[in-house]
Amino acid sequence: MVKKIVISILLITAGVTARAQQPDAAAKANLARYQDTLQQLSKDIFAGRGDDGRQQACDAFIPTLVKALKNKYSFKFRFDSLQTVSIQYPKDSAFRIFTWALEHENGFYRHFGAIQMNTPDGSLKLFPLFDASDYMVNTDTIADNKYWYGCLYYNIEQRHYFNQEYYTLFGWDANNPRSQKKIVEMLSFKNGQPVFGGPFFSYTADSVKKPTSNRFILEYKKESSISLNYNKDADMIIFDHLISESNEPEKKHTLVSDMDYEGFKWTAGKWLHVQKIFNDAIPLGKGAPVPQPLDVKKKSMTNPKSEEDYIKEQTPKKQQK
Repeated sequence: MVKKIVISILLITAGVTARAQQPDAAAKANLARYQDTLQQLSKDIFAGRGDDGRQQACDAFIPTLVKALKNKYSFKFRFDSLQTVSIQYPKDSAFRIFTWALEHENGFYRHFGAIQMNTPDGSLKLFPLFDASDYMVNTDTIADNKYWYGCLYYNIEQRHYFNQEYYTLFGWDANNPRSQKKIVEMLSFKNGQPVFGGPFFSYTADSVKKPTSNRFILEYKKESSISLNYNKDADMIIFDHLISESNEPEKKHTLVSDMDYEGFKWTAGKWLHVQKIFNDAIPLGKGAPVPQPLDVKKKSMTNPKSEEDYIKEQTPKKQQK
């Protein structure tokens, strides 16, 4: 009987705490107003007139977002209407990451972002992300939020190893007029500060050994599409194997998928490279599906799609069953 009473009290207390950790009515109304402003600014960042117009919108977006997040318990407000801003949460909701892209008229991109921590008292703890990818001589580096490899994140996969949380980030970079990139890197926190990258991508099981890398990047042809994401059923990261259309693999803008797949399997605190998976992915006698050419301008900046996504969209529903 006493045990049941204690459990009931704990449940009631937990419920009160959960309700308390929400923005109050005034804060919600304030956040909704900020969201309306941010929604318009985010549209102008994506489709504003000229470089100056998009840059001005971005310059206004950043302080407006900070003001909004200063509302107590703003972490609980999801900003669902920001369609061109990616907001990603890990499984434990310890933080969330805002990322967005600014396209220049020359076809190059710059990325912006911020990490908002989920603080117990609802106060704002924010780490702005400064895109340094254009200045990185060595992209295989470990960096903090002030020297970030800019991209637009579309997924987070969390792992726990030796009393430490590791967050695998999946990102997309529209890059330049000739190529685009997909990126996988690890985010961890040391002394409360974010650390991007680390020696987590191992090739020790490969027939030809390569050094462990701090970040995994696929650069490929602009008009092509590839998959790079965590596959829950296989419990591994799966991505397209790339080949050069012109037999010039050093020219990244010539790389396309050959419909074969590689992967990474989480093993002893590292992502261990798997050279070949899905050996029988394409049934005998059936050719590989060929996607329609993509209009890069119509690509979603918040939901970069994989090869499989495009093929599914182009397949009649009856054939998908």
